[in-house]
Amino acid sequence: VQLQASGGGLVQAGGSLRLSCTASRSISSINTMAWHRQAPGKQREFVAGFTVGGSTNYADSVEGRFTISRDNAKNTVYLQMNNLKPEDTAVYYCYILIGKYGSWGQGTQVTVSS
Repeated sequence: VQLQASGGGLVQAGGSLRLSCTASRSISSINTMAWHRQAPGKQREFVAGFTVGGSTNYADSVEGRFTISRDNAKNTVYLQMNNLKPEDTAVYYCYILIGKYGSWGQGTQVTVSS
């Protein structure tokens, strides 16, 4: 499966962005989908995701500010990011797990200025 991420950009602290990740196939049967991010000089880290059963979980650093959602009809997963902080600056990647195979999107840059 191929994943196309979009929606990144430059925003001031306190602003909002919505990221989109569109898959090349139906996602209606896919349980595990997530967003990760990688800041310069740091390891890639989990941000938000869906798990088996449809529940969502978030990194502590984004809890209450970010919301992950999905539109199965559009094969798209979203990440709504509110009250952005400079420490949210990173390349954001979407991830899908199908069976035992994971696929990553190409990444979209989010830059938050102070």
